[in-house]
Amino acid sequence: MAHLLDFDTEKRYKAVVKKTSRLTPQDTEEVREIVLEVKDPEFKCEVDQSFGVLVKATSDFGNTHHHRLYSVADLPARVNGNPKITMLVKRCSYIDDFNGEEYKGVASHYLCNRKKGDEITLTGPFQLPFKIPEDKTANMILIGMGTGIAPFRAFIKHIYKNVKDWEGKIRLFYGARSGLELLYLNDKDGDLTNYYDKDTFEAFHALSPRPHWADSIDLEKAIEGQTDEIKELLSKTNTYVYVAGYANILDKLNKSFSKILGSEEKWRLRKAELIAGRKWAEIIF
Repeated sequence: MAHLLDFDTEKRYKAVVKKTSRLTPQDTEEVREIVLEVKDPEFKCEVDQSFGVLVKATSDFGNTHHHRLYSVADLPARVNGNPKITMLVKRCSYIDDFNGEEYKGVASHYLCNRKKGDEITLTGPFQLPFKIPEDKTANMILIGMGTGIAPFRAFIKHIYKNVKDWEGKIRLFYGARSGLELLYLNDKDGDLTNYYDKDTFEAFHALSPRPHWADSIDLEKAIEGQTDEIKELLSKTNTYVYVAGYANILDKLNKSFSKILGSEEKWRLRKAELIAGRKWAEIIF
């Protein structure tokens, strides 16, 4: 997995906030959808790419900027000839393991505080590990946790709007702390629910009754609730598994897939085959 320092930040673009809207109620965690207009017609970021946001911030290591990558959260478009991209941002904080103090996430707080008309600095685009298979009969198991839904939202919309005639099965498993976070998939904005009647697409929402993802068992239940179909899909050589979310999701997925296939050894071998065949990809943040 590449480190953020490995990404080129010398090429920079100016973007203006065209729209920023909170998707969750005030008494819940803040998740915002932000629409940007990039002031350079040469900038091009596709659904299988990410872009960076540069924030002026000093650190103990002498850095003058903070760099954070974001996935394209909707189909790219054009506004007056300039690129328009959509991003999904969750206002984050973290607890320092050493001193126990809480610190605000630099990029997430910066972006959530932006207003319409504000200018921000972008980098990229950078390639994501998620690729749309050339084989339209290929199956995909997509697993997104929290804002990990962002790349899959654009990914799925691109398949059905631009690739078309998809024959393989696409199964999306999306976890959230509350049903309110699922507003990102509502009909109001013409989102993924438009594809629920497709023969090839089905989404499964897993809600957590607990305060932290580390305690959540519901995504596992949602996945294991489709044991027969997942077992069938994993038996096929043209099935891809893509995962996006926090690091603790990997252990839970390993347990679920081991249970579905009957043993840890069987899943370890199948996952190794997926990785070797470039049919397993993950974005962990």
